[in-house]
Amino acid sequence: MSDAAVRPGGPEPSDDVVELRVHGASATRASAGQVLALPQIEQVAGDRSGGFYRAGRQEPGAGRTGRVTLEAYRWGDLPAGTMARTVALVFLLPFMLVNVAIWMRPANRGSDATTRSLCRLLALTITALYVLAAAGVALDLIAWKCMSSPHCLAGRGWLSWLGGRPVGLRLAVLALVPAAAVGLLWRASTRPGRVFEAFRAPEAAISGHRLGAVGRWDAEPLVGRLRSIHVAAAFATLDVTLLAARAAPGASPATVALAVVTGTVLVACAVLLCAPPLIDRAAADRRLDRITGTLRTVALVLTAVVAAHVLTGPAPWPESGGLPGFDAILTWLFVTQTTLLAALGAVLLRLRLRSRRAGAAPLLGLGALAIAAAAISLAVAYSAELVYRVADFLDRDAPTAVGVADWAPRACTWAIFGFFRTVLITLVVAGLVTVISRPRRFRAAAAVVARDYPDAPPEAGPRLRQVRKAIARARFTENLIPLAVVYAGLAGIGTATTTIGLLKLWPGDVVERYVGVPADLVTFALAFGSWLIAAIIVGLVLGAIFAYRTSGFRRHVGILWDLGTFWPRAAHPFAPPCYSERAVPELARRITYLVERGNAVVLTGHSHGSVLAAATVLQLPPRVSGRVALLTYGSPLRRLYARLFPAYVDDEALQEIGARVGWRWLNLWRDTDPVGGWIFSAHPPAAPDRAGDPAATVDRRLRDPVAVVAPPGDSVPPPIQGHRPTEFAQPFTEAVAELVERLGEPPAPGPR
Repeated sequence: MSDAAVRPGGPEPSDDVVELRVHGASATRASAGQVLALPQIEQVAGDRSGGFYRAGRQEPGAGRTGRVTLEAYRWGDLPAGTMARTVALVFLLPFMLVNVAIWMRPANRGSDATTRSLCRLLALTITALYVLAAAGVALDLIAWKCMSSPHCLAGRGWLSWLGGRPVGLRLAVLALVPAAAVGLLWRASTRPGRVFEAFRAPEAAISGHRLGAVGRWDAEPLVGRLRSIHVAAAFATLDVTLLAARAAPGASPATVALAVVTGTVLVACAVLLCAPPLIDRAAADRRLDRITGTLRTVALVLTAVVAAHVLTGPAPWPESGGLPGFDAILTWLFVTQTTLLAALGAVLLRLRLRSRRAGAAPLLGLGALAIAAAAISLAVAYSAELVYRVADFLDRDAPTAVGVADWAPRACTWAIFGFFRTVLITLVVAGLVTVISRPRRFRAAAAVVARDYPDAPPEAGPRLRQVRKAIARARFTENLIPLAVVYAGLAGIGTATTTIGLLKLWPGDVVERYVGVPADLVTFALAFGSWLIAAIIVGLVLGAIFAYRTSGFRRHVGILWDLGTFWPRAAHPFAPPCYSERAVPELARRITYLVERGNAVVLTGHSHGSVLAAATVLQLPPRVSGRVALLTYGSPLRRLYARLFPAYVDDEALQEIGARVGWRWLNLWRDTDPVGGWIFSAHPPAAPDRAGDPAATVDRRLRDPVAVVAPPGDSVPPPIQGHRPTEFAQPFTEAVAELVERLGEPPAPGPR
């Protein structure tokens, strides 16, 4: 599956050009033939997950336009793969979000270590919450409550075999459930890392910019260390739950000793995560690997000892209420998460004030807080809903609101209440923002339409209204970051209110006493909120299925998923694997091979494909990038990445990309595109001055649609393209032809 080998010494440069297309999120499930619009294609490099394709050899001349050979890089299976894996990733969404948050940190290096430490501690609390959710179901609801209730056990043979057994035996046996859940994540997280080991960048560091390190991140050593720390903390969390229950009637010296060792393991995990210079060391330093591996082994052995202690301890067990200590442990975890979010917010707000004085964007860098809060909020919702649904199931015919009030821990009830309140207020704010911003967005859209279609006939009125609506809708993207910050603040408040559970109070009692809303209405809201979370989870699963099967739906959600899995696992080791660790080095290798074979390359990237292309250019040595031109379209580099990841995509990185390709770079964008946009200038000069700043010649705005009336020979006007790729439209082919011609000219000088 590879091209012919390059002759020793390398061939002379030729006039042959390879147009290498890198698709975006909307084409992740498209075949290479669809990307190239060719019926017969063959793979010339790569494998089934990611490979390079050209026209089939049985069709001489196919895939060529003049002296340009079409080639496609298909990476669609790298972020997701099979449908089962795509659906499974929905449940890893909190892990993915907190992992993205660490890459959203501001560019200020002085706060880099603090931000990384806080994000990693937040990621550790999500792992602990995952364990407590499994323990809440297995130990609190089943082992402690259900197996002590003949009504609950009646007709349930799969549970009654442990009914009536000693409490210690029930807890020790069912502790295998959360232990197995941790083992499942542990096993799943060790497999993807091996896929990309062979795909390292072929040369040493080329660009000194952070974005240039994409694909050269040797993330596996860090992921291995984080994995050991999270596994150790997960089993220590299970140990804390068991020891708290065992200490309820009175802590024996053995219980105290085991609690001290368990606390030491948790403190050691937190200390390691708070030392980024230590944990981020290169792979060659194996001492830290041995330390984290030993910590994990100690935690595993400790769990076995704790289970044996619970099984054989002679002290009597309490006979009523919930699992002793579990509600308090869960509540204190929520307190810890609230404190960490507040600390992260304080750090980012301090940096924001500095950046505003420096003239930076007002919300630059706050994305880390918004995404971290969303991750915590979603993890809390997942965990509380799991406990709620199992409690509702075990309580048989009791109404949902009554059953969960009697069975679910108080902390879960407050978590459901906080999540419901956060979602409700955010939706209200989003509605207000939509209404308030509508006149401004429609005025801007009307100005664009008036400029693009000054001589539209009267019968084009309905079509003009559709275009205005599409442009106004696309401009709502600018409101998403402020809304995310609003959600982050509300989610933090929602997590903070769970601490009221320490006062032995229920949401209905508190709201009725201080707000005057009847407690029964609050109880109904709790039940409704529980089903709302269930609906959201089902919606996410269905969304994953539709995103896998339906290209139209994938345009809306695929870019969010690809944005999350573009970044390596630097905060949470159980997050989905990073596809850029393979895609970028693979593209760099292929381009290097083509240039060394004598070809020039026009690298084209749509949507997230443009991000991969930009990172690839930064890895090309000068002898290769001098024979490369770049065409991006529907690119989120400026509109999303520069705002959300200011430390990695900034003016310096974009200027360096342009300089590396000799400013043979064109970027096509549309006003109707809700994702992509301009990179250097929203209003480039009509007649580019090649003696001036070459960055001003990069952006080319496309009128969309090309006309508002039906052309001759057709019955409907041209469609509104929005974010769709249009590789065979006239503006695209003209841009490729221009870049092909410019590849034969001296490169443009850099900005003065």
